[in-house]
Amino acid sequence: MNAMTETSAPIPVKGDIHPGLSRLRDPRLLREMAYIDGRWTAAEGDRRFEVNDPATGLTVARVSHLGADEAGQAVAAAARALPVWKALLPQQRAARLRDWHALIMESLDDLALIMTIEQGKPLAESQGEIAYALSFVEWYAEEAKRLNVESVLSHLPGAEMLVRREALGVAALLTPWNFPSAMLTRKAAAALAAGCTVVAHPSSYTPLSALALAELAERAGLPRGVFNIVTGDAEPIANRFCDDERVRVVSFTGSTEIGRKIAARCASTMKRLVMELGGHAPLIVFDDASLDKAVEIALSAKFATSGQDCLAANRIYVQRGIYQAFCEAFGRRIVRLKVGPGLEAGTEIGPLMHANAVSKAQAQVSDALAHGARRVTADDSALGPLFVTPTLLTDVPDVALIMREETFAPIAAVTPFDTEDEVVARANATEYGLVAYVVTENGARALRLGRALEYGMLAINRVKITGAPIPFGGMKQSGLGREGSRHGLEAFTDLKYLCIDVQ
Repeated sequence: MNAMTETSAPIPVKGDIHPGLSRLRDPRLLREMAYIDGRWTAAEGDRRFEVNDPATGLTVARVSHLGADEAGQAVAAAARALPVWKALLPQQRAARLRDWHALIMESLDDLALIMTIEQGKPLAESQGEIAYALSFVEWYAEEAKRLNVESVLSHLPGAEMLVRREALGVAALLTPWNFPSAMLTRKAAAALAAGCTVVAHPSSYTPLSALALAELAERAGLPRGVFNIVTGDAEPIANRFCDDERVRVVSFTGSTEIGRKIAARCASTMKRLVMELGGHAPLIVFDDASLDKAVEIALSAKFATSGQDCLAANRIYVQRGIYQAFCEAFGRRIVRLKVGPGLEAGTEIGPLMHANAVSKAQAQVSDALAHGARRVTADDSALGPLFVTPTLLTDVPDVALIMREETFAPIAAVTPFDTEDEVVARANATEYGLVAYVVTENGARALRLGRALEYGMLAINRVKITGAPIPFGGMKQSGLGREGSRHGLEAFTDLKYLCIDVQ
């Protein structure tokens, strides 16, 4: 089969259909082909890879398995579409984004269902993510109209000086499996609003969410070549994006290790980089905090998305005066968390994404216990091979693996501290710097920690801090640049200075 085969309808899933898919109101949102140059595109030889439900192991779909050649075709399509898209009035690009936003909103329940089936997170969390994804499309539809030209007071006689922002060009977006819809819209809406065209590679664990968004983008009237989704193995596709001189900006969300490789690969073509990398966040609870409030903050900061979140509180430091009471109360809340498939009513903790994540979590727990930590909650993984029981480890020393490397699992590691200076030093003793959480009733202390902690974002006495209006990103090896806010839009633009003789 030719790599550019077009079809007008989704390919039916071969074999048994996942029972959850019968709940889709709009089955056309379930797409199995890549989307390149306005066409639903199969791989050479109709190569496919399976997408499986991590809760049940059932096959959800068999998706086109593309490679470097098709990635190059997607870049070529985006490059052809760039001049026309870039030349549109900002209001015209905004109109297409608003149409996309309206269609996503109409399909919220179906999109959440697809996400839960392929990713495993509880349905309520998937619905929350689609709402979050929507916020970026809405925000950047408005921000598209605010890329204003600046007039600079001239220091040269008879000269008028202007500074304008222009779209960088083709934008390559590499998105993760833990937030498959929100991470795509956060990047794509900003790029499209700025006048860039897009080539995107979603994680092969969760391509269906991206393909459903592409279906809605097509319905919204995005021109051919403006928005492209390339499915398949990450490495050859990402390498092609990084090597192609027509790609002028790469936006990646993933591990610090892979981020370093992408940055090195992009160096020869001097691409703009926007990267959201590893987290390993500290949560610091002072003994002046409300115990109930501290426990609820810790529960939410650690166990959302089953702990598979770069913002997850992986190192929980509790001041000694409240330490024992906190551990007891936290443990009581953890054992009440409901574990199960994401489609099951009331589920709070779903499966992990893959077997390697389970193995890493088990190794971190074993290592912590070997270093003297205590396991407070039971070890019971009877639901299936990808389920990890929410676990509380106390008295975890800083030398334990779980305190030194990122944890993507529902495992909470708690350790005591004595002084403010001590905990700041311990919290900063990492290569990561994405987000930190602080719970204290002392306003002056909160401000001191806001200055002292080496993190791009700080949450003081709350968990939810992200959103379309704020600059999301980290310090040190947690990333480059920012997403969201006007800064996220400007990341896809370049500055051009005009000096005009008016004499």
